Amino acid sequence: MFDVARMYVQDKSLSGSKKIRWFPNLVLSCLSGLIIHGAALAQEGAPKPQAMPVAAIEASLTSVPNVIEVTAQAEGAKEAEVRARVAGILVKRLYEEGERVKAGQPLFQIDPEPYKIALEESQARAKQTAREAARLKGLFAQQAVSRKEFDDATSANEVAQANLKTAQLNLKWSTVTAPMSGVSGRAQRSEGNLITTASDGSLLTTIYQVDPIWVRFGLSSNDTSKLPGGRLDASVPTSVEIFTPDGKLYPQKGRINFLSTFIDPKLGTQQLRAEFPNPTQQILPGQFVKIRITTGKIENVFLVPQAAVIQTERGFMVWTVGADNKVVPTPLTMGNWIGKNWVVLSGLKAGDKVVIDNIIKIRPGAVVAPNVVPLDPVAAVPAAANANVPAKEAK
Repeated sequence: MFDVARMYVQDKSLSGSKKIRWFPNLVLSCLSGLIIHGAALAQEGAPKPQAMPVAAIEASLTSVPNVIEVTAQAEGAKEAEVRARVAGILVKRLYEEGERVKAGQPLFQIDPEPYKIALEESQARAKQTAREAARLKGLFAQQAVSRKEFDDATSANEVAQANLKTAQLNLKWSTVTAPMSGVSGRAQRSEGNLITTASDGSLLTTIYQVDPIWVRFGLSSNDTSKLPGGRLDASVPTSVEIFTPDGKLYPQKGRINFLSTFIDPKLGTQQLRAEFPNPTQQILPGQFVKIRITTGKIENVFLVPQAAVIQTERGFMVWTVGADNKVVPTPLTMGNWIGKNWVVLSGLKAGDKVVIDNIIKIRPGAVVAPNVVPLDPVAAVPAAANANVPAKEAK
């Protein structure tokens, strides 16, 4: 190439214009040929890109249980406020806070001495009026006293007897007992406090019945739109389960015992309540849990492993294998999770190959060697024997 260039320069000083035009064309032709030949040699020597081996599943239409999972809060099946019926100084707490108590068990002792004195006075007064009424009864039979005197004595005795019963009750109520069996709460008053019968001064503690336990939750319009007909149907078997805060499935099955017939205007949700056996007190009042409702089926959907789904700012997508085994990003419309799989409502068609591994290594247009594998089976849905139907709204 350099010799040809020198020929062109030398000839330019010795020859005419014809050779000046011819030699540049010759140089360009030689350079072009060399470049094309070098590129061809390089292309022949470079290794062809190998297809990336990946596992894939073949999309197929199926039907899955209709599942809704929402956050719920536990509450006692019964919650009783323990209040004082008489006023006085609280002298002793008779139970351990947080322990189980039985109906009728003493919980607090209000100073009983004033009520003992009042009872003694009432007893003395009742005895006196009873004697007086008996004496005037005999005199009235002899017509020694008037009818009015006899009636006044009888009435006074009746009042005294009623006051005696009141004094007996007040003394009894100075010992505050549990109105029902359950788990006791924290004491609201300590020893030495003045207890009154007013609403803000009579509350001493609260007792919760935790077996069974109630779980209260709400369904938004988005949740109810996933239900057949947009609501729970009494004719469709419904299973209710809860997950404890550690993510484990609670072993006891529940049933819906309350279903509101209107939407809460403040929360925008339909309120429901489920009841679960709680013999070991694993679920406590006030605890937040996740509740899962399974009712009916969703038809003509696809299942895709969670690991295969990519979430972007535009939504969800998967890699599918297209022509010439090149991957294609495919947007999806997702439903809920079923076991370890996503429910795909739209975006796939039967026969599509969905890549399920090496996701982060894949780029659009990459060539892959798919190995079609079966989809992991979905966990079985609770049997209809454990199902229940919603109850009517309680007043």
